[in-house]
Amino acid sequence: MADGKTDVGGAHIGLVVTVIAVVVVARFSGPLWALIITGCFAAWFVLMLVFIRTAEEGREALRRAYVLTFGWGDYVSP
Repeated sequence: MADGKTDVGGAHIGLVVTVIAVVVVARFSGPLWALIITGCFAAWFVLMLVFIRTAEEGREALRRAYVLTFGWGDYVSP
């Protein structure tokens, strides 16, 4: 994050934290809430992909949508 941009590594951390949180929610609150949370993240990813697709194409659009969805993980890692 030296240049002010969140990289894919931070997005990987965000994805792992999200998966762990969904598993914990599924364990204690049931699968319905886990599906709701997963659906929200999926909807956000698709929304970002559609938004980014207007400016970018192919793998770069996927990478940017991934970083926009899970890039917050860069802020929870040391």
